[in-house]
Amino acid sequence: MSTAPVLHLVRHGESTWNAAGLLQGRTAHVGLTARGRAQARAAAEALPVGTDALVLTSPQRRAAETAAVVGRVLDLPVRECPGLREQSHGEWEGRPAAECAGALAGAEPDWAPPGGETGRELHARAGRVLRALPAAGSLVLVTHGETLRALVAAACGLGVEEAPREVPANGTVVELRPVGRGRWARAEELAPHR
Repeated sequence: MSTAPVLHLVRHGESTWNAAGLLQGRTAHVGLTARGRAQARAAAEALPVGTDALVLTSPQRRAAETAAVVGRVLDLPVRECPGLREQSHGEWEGRPAAECAGALAGAEPDWAPPGGETGRELHARAGRVLRALPAAGSLVLVTHGETLRALVAAACGLGVEEAPREVPANGTVVELRPVGRGRWARAEELAPHR
């Protein structure tokens, strides 16, 4: 019986909207800042992966740019995985994040801004991504803050209500080690950019 691969979840580097304090969500065109590119490089250099690893990335620009840096630094192939895209915040995207933070942080799992994706929907999507992962010794998943939290919860067998509250900083690497078929435990968190 095969076990699950080691997972390295990478939150994309700082984006122009992170720097401007804007809520990004599913907005696709937002790219990295110079600091974000440096964070991507630091994350790549901190990743304890071999040459057989594979990089899967959200198709959103800020994640795809981060994944391209990781792939280039580590000489690894990069493939898009639409399931790694960020949680949609619907009509709220582009608004100042500080205006929305309280409502989003205290949101019930079945609530979303108009046109957005609920926490429960995100958690279910994260579970589908994990079940569809290719067989590999090690995978690097380049994604976004809310999606990363949902992936950690789903991988560790936690329900949507038990998901970690804190969103890792840009450029953070969260390592998950397999503890059985399709199950992981949080092993380490690296924030090489600090």
